[in-house]
Amino acid sequence: MTPHPCDTRTLPSHNAPGPRHTTHARPRLPAMAGTRRPHLGPSWFASVMGTGIVANAAVTLPRSSPWLRDAATVVWAGAALLLVVLGAGYVRQRALRSHAAHPALAQFLGAPPMALLTVGAGAQLLGLQVLGARTALNVDWVLWSLGTVLGLTTACAVPYLMVTRHRFAPDAAFGGWLMPVVPPLVSAATGALLVPHAPAGQARLALLLGCYAMLGLGLVAVLLVLAMVYSRLVHHEAPTGAVVPTVWIGLGAVDQAVTAMGTLATAAPSALPAPYARGAAAFALLGGIGLWGFAMLWLALAAALTVRQLRAGLPFAPTWWSFIFPLGACVTGTGALATRTGSQLFVWAAVVLYVLLVAAWAVVTWRSLAHAVGHVGRREART
Repeated sequence: MTPHPCDTRTLPSHNAPGPRHTTHARPRLPAMAGTRRPHLGPSWFASVMGTGIVANAAVTLPRSSPWLRDAATVVWAGAALLLVVLGAGYVRQRALRSHAAHPALAQFLGAPPMALLTVGAGAQLLGLQVLGARTALNVDWVLWSLGTVLGLTTACAVPYLMVTRHRFAPDAAFGGWLMPVVPPLVSAATGALLVPHAPAGQARLALLLGCYAMLGLGLVAVLLVLAMVYSRLVHHEAPTGAVVPTVWIGLGAVDQAVTAMGTLATAAPSALPAPYARGAAAFALLGGIGLWGFAMLWLALAAALTVRQLRAGLPFAPTWWSFIFPLGACVTGTGALATRTGSQLFVWAAVVLYVLLVAAWAVVTWRSLAHAVGHVGRREART
């Protein structure tokens, strides 16, 4: 079942084209003549993102062990299988157009490309022993290319739809608005793993510079959206219900930029002259620490809002996966800074955050499985 993550979303006016009208209502999927409403929404691909980053983050930890890597490989294989199952189901139901027309569901169209990118990076980091070096690299190239194209499409298309077709109340902004613009950041971070494998010369340089361009695209867009989300938080009532976990997406967006800075700085010497490669390293260190500090502020805010809602009761929804990928990005960003600085502060922060990540992932996975089983049971009872 697809969630309705925000009670303050609005529906398009049924009047003729003209000034924008707002009608406060709980969002509904547009009716599709002759078909049942699709049950699989794009937000469920966040489960692939979250499961994949639990595996990938284990590789980036400054303190690790062989058994942890083996366990992470199993988790990555589960994420890859889940991607295949969800991808086949989503394509089969042919619901893309109806989801794009929905003001809330359209935001989560950024989840499928990030799922592809996360599993692709896992193939390179963890799949070598399972797939073989050559096959793992080819899988990463294919998934990264497809995820990047889809991610850039959502980063352009969803804001265009928001401007021209969707209608929003003044208090409509929520963390899900970040989902369409974060994929370029994930492409930048994961694309850096492929830079050393690109043909030397112009092809490798183009890939590195393209990743830096996507870093800039995603980071500026994220900061713009975060400003709107923060404005909504301070000018209107605090978010409640299933929308609360989406506040955590801001943490993941900022820390994904920190991760991208680190991975690109590592890849830069293979494509850039020495002075610029050293500049990339300085940018990753100083810029990364600055952004990490802001991410910790957002982490404190998101955690406080979550505790507040837990006291009142937090209903399960697919938006619970919004806890997982952001925490995972926080681990990878902190781990990148630990590797670059050698600071024990970042080393142990990364380890503690990873323990919290695994615990949260276990809870959300269990609740998701229970939800899926119950949903299938209700469908069979109705039939």
